[in-house]
Amino acid sequence: MQIISNIALISINETLFFQLISFLIFLFIINRLMFRPLQSVMVERDNHIGQIQRDILDKENEFRNLTIQLKQHESAIKEEAFKLKKELEALGSQQAAEIFVSVRKEIEALKEKTQKEVDTQISEARKNIGKESKTLAVSIMERILDRRLV
Repeated sequence: MQIISNIALISINETLFFQLISFLIFLFIINRLMFRPLQSVMVERDNHIGQIQRDILDKENEFRNLTIQLKQHESAIKEEAFKLKKELEALGSQQAAEIFVSVRKEIEALKEKTQKEVDTQISEARKNIGKESKTLAVSIMERILDRRLV
């Protein structure tokens, strides 16, 4: 038996050819069973992530557009509300003026009616006072003169 000491890591002999063929077969099998399915999954994942990013951008744009439309709609409604408010204030002021005019007319009518009633009561009171003053004067004169007057 002979001991061969060889310091080289790879020795070129007949096993190298079989090892090379075994390695290439191993690479072919690994490529078919592992790397190709993995690469297809990675491509699908990248496509899916790309689609999600496009969807996100589309939804952000749609959100911006809806926000702009909402602000425009809100400003239009505010303008309409202010116009309605002004119209209602003008209508209210007009109705208040009409009410004041009608109330003043009613006050004047009541004042005239009351003045007529007061005047009639004063004239009746004067008539009654005139009659009573005559009877009172006769009564005072009878007492002062101490006799009856006809």
